Amino acid sequence: MSHTTQGTLLLDRLGIAYTLHPYEYDPEAPRIGLHAAESLGVDPSQTFKTLMAEVDGNLLLHAVVGMTKPGDVDYFARVRTYQVMAERYYDPNRVLLALLPLAMRFAGPREALWHALIRRNHGANYLIVGRDHASPGADSSGKPFYEPYEAQNLVERFSDELGVGVIRFQELSYNRKTRRYQEAGEGADSISLSGTEVRERYLKEGRPLPDWFTRPEVARILEETYPLLSRRGVCIWFTGLSGAGKSKTAEILTGMLLEHGRRVTLLDGDVVRTHLSKGLRFSKEDRDTNIRRIGFVASEIVRHGGVAICAAVSPYRAARNDVRNMVGAEQFIEVFVDTPLEVCERRDPKGIYAKARRGEIHNVTGLDDPYEAPENAELTLETVSCSAEQNARLIIEVLRTAGFLTQSHEAVRENTA
Repeated sequence: MSHTTQGTLLLDRLGIAYTLHPYEYDPEAPRIGLHAAESLGVDPSQTFKTLMAEVDGNLLLHAVVGMTKPGDVDYFARVRTYQVMAERYYDPNRVLLALLPLAMRFAGPREALWHALIRRNHGANYLIVGRDHASPGADSSGKPFYEPYEAQNLVERFSDELGVGVIRFQELSYNRKTRRYQEAGEGADSISLSGTEVRERYLKEGRPLPDWFTRPEVARILEETYPLLSRRGVCIWFTGLSGAGKSKTAEILTGMLLEHGRRVTLLDGDVVRTHLSKGLRFSKEDRDTNIRRIGFVASEIVRHGGVAICAAVSPYRAARNDVRNMVGAEQFIEVFVDTPLEVCERRDPKGIYAKARRGEIHNVTGLDDPYEAPENAELTLETVSCSAEQNARLIIEVLRTAGFLTQSHEAVRENTA
């Protein structure tokens, strides 16, 4: 069956708003496609140069700039690592760096076959296929979805039909004795690092990456992309009934964090309703819209390395979970200000409960509208026997334990006295 199309074909740039420095290459030489969806941590340049020499070909460094897995390095940082490697460690006449707007599906062997077809359409004669190419990893029981080398085997089966040769790329490890990379598992002196280990053991803790693992230029880019937790953004989300003590604790916490040198933005629910959410009422739909608006602003503050302190009743669990996902679970701290309704009514700083009891207003959380208490808040505060300042200090300790704060400003003063 054949298909034809008529009319003008428009190519959408898919949001890629910049161009790369053009690299010169020999268009007549065989082209080796590299599906680049991860940062070049382990330095494979010598291996790739050997492969290029074997087929007397050029390297098409095809950078994927679409969606990958949560937690992966963003594609701007990845492209920077590819650029520095192409410019400094390859013959500029033998490498072509290009962007590919593509979302990873993690479909294993079938996706490898798809990648081969895409690279053939971009002029590649060969495709470098990894041992676990486009693998989704293991299932909930720890069993891999696909066997090792399954992707390589499938692409080889259809190699002639595709017109793309397969270059098998094995998992590498570093041999401390020979100071060279080799196939993983060969010899007792081989060492390696997974992407998770790099993020958790080195980048998050501010430890320099080992010299053997990657080029210094790439290490600097990765360190810039993953700053210390104490330099990353975080959202502290206060939730609880009106009059629980959210705003007072949030104001004191704001001052404490400023003393620690953090950039802080306080988003108080009452203030937000007079500006960002002006016109919204108190129906469930409007309440959820208000919370998601605050959450969006908080997520942008966090994304740029700031601290967002949000104090809003936020009565519905689903909306709070939406905000957690918006911000990112690792950078979201939910604080439940667990003050009994009768205490909130006695305080009643805005007169809301008194008006509701007189029937003047409706949809008051805790009275005629439900409050869904958090099930797994990072911190629960009690405000009857604890002051707002004591509670703010508890949050400071949580932030310090999590790594979002370094030593206290009191310790800094002592060390510099």
